[in-house]
Amino acid sequence: MSAPAGMTLLFEQAHILCYRTFDIAEEIDLERARKALTEDSRRLKLSRENSQYIQLPNPPVAYELGRRPLALRGGPVTVDATARLFDHGAASIILRVPVAPGTTWETLTQVADELYDSQALEDLARELVEGVRRTIASAVQGPHLWDQSESYTVIFAERIQGNPSAEELFQSADIARLLLGESTAAPLAPREREAVTQVRFSYTAHDLVVVDWNSAFVYEPSGSRDIPDLLEIANAQLLEFRYYDERLDKHIARIHDEVQARKPGWLTLFRSPYRNLARETLGTLVDLNEFVERVENSLKIIGDFYLAKVYEGAVRRLRIPAWQASVTRKQQLLAQTYGLLKGEVDIDRSHVLEVMIVALIILEIVMAFSRVFEH
Repeated sequence: MSAPAGMTLLFEQAHILCYRTFDIAEEIDLERARKALTEDSRRLKLSRENSQYIQLPNPPVAYELGRRPLALRGGPVTVDATARLFDHGAASIILRVPVAPGTTWETLTQVADELYDSQALEDLARELVEGVRRTIASAVQGPHLWDQSESYTVIFAERIQGNPSAEELFQSADIARLLLGESTAAPLAPREREAVTQVRFSYTAHDLVVVDWNSAFVYEPSGSRDIPDLLEIANAQLLEFRYYDERLDKHIARIHDEVQARKPGWLTLFRSPYRNLARETLGTLVDLNEFVERVENSLKIIGDFYLAKVYEGAVRRLRIPAWQASVTRKQQLLAQTYGLLKGEVDIDRSHVLEVMIVALIILEIVMAFSRVFEH
């Protein structure tokens, strides 16, 4: 049975995955974290056929946080909560919101619209991540909690009434409105609809993935969670690049302020005012190099299979290359600034040596005159 255009689509088995990803540390020792967690903690492993084309050198660790109530406009719902930890310092809270069988596309769009900006969901995720931080405190280096987070929502459908094909679903369902949470009666402009749904994939005739910058629709009759997992990894990478972009901004601004505040004086002849600043800048560069390596190694693509295409499409849609380029550009600027600071330190050090040499020469002359006068 097919779903002709204009047919009312009913979800028979579906749920909404709400991701809230936080930066909680400079680095997380995943093996130590796994030992500190409950027995049901597990490493991420892709299960789809030919998933070997994507490698996870240090797979993130996930564990269940139990069932929690979530207040929505239509009444409270019980959600399943999961935490996932990444070695580059990110922690993701996943809230699985059930979709009642028989839910219409329009009703689901309204629910999605609420979840995209739900303060109750934000508060619950914050509460859960605080508990995660306490649980794995012994496994983290440089613990902190960045005041920003990355949010993403995946509408995951396993069965839709009529078992429509991917093409039939795309033609008959208003996926763009669902991903935007647009529940008003006004129709979307064709260009906006195309912009929202331009990153889409299908492997068989009966599965469909549509990836937008803040949400995605996944129609997967097999029930495989590989695609949501890949989207979560991409969002964790995006969060880390945003975090380090801000950190670089602050460090560069501090260098500017400190250089402007330095005033030359006699003491600067003996000790460079930039010595500590140069040392801190070098430490930041070393930390940044380690961070970039961990993030880039969190997932490696070694083939051009379907999952790899979905991941690369998500990376483009989330604009990760733009953030990565920004971090790289500021990293180069910081390296140049370090070179200038080190040059100033070296010049000041050479001045000290010159003063010492002149002082020794003067002392030698004075001693020579003293000996002459004695005779």
